[in-house]
Amino acid sequence: QVQLVESGGGSVQSGGSLRLSCAASGFRDSRYYMGWFRQAPGKKRLGVAAIDCGGRPSYIDSVKGRFTISQDNAKNTLTMQMNNLKPEDTAMYYCAAGRSGGLLLRSYAYGYWGQGTQVTVSS
Repeated sequence: QVQLVESGGGSVQSGGSLRLSCAASGFRDSRYYMGWFRQAPGKKRLGVAAIDCGGRPSYIDSVKGRFTISQDNAKNTLTMQMNNLKPEDTAMYYCAAGRSGGLLLRSYAYGYWGQGTQVTVSS
């Protein structure tokens, strides 16, 4: 059974940095892709960054140049380095994994989710 556990959230001031990690287990082969999503209070859960089976990253426009998604070779750990954080980045951040295909920045493509880690950026 796939399990995802996030860590690394916290509170920072605008312009600060955080590094999120997701420990993954239970993958049965190498065809899983993974992503980070975020959900602010009262808003939908949205994709932020994803990495496909071949290690290619994708990002939403608002985080390009600020966030970097990466994964270790064994696909045991997914990380996202977040720099130059802004108050609008404040949200609960979720790690996700999927295998069925689809647009990797859309939640429907993912069947496995972590519990989330809170990121709060103050101005």
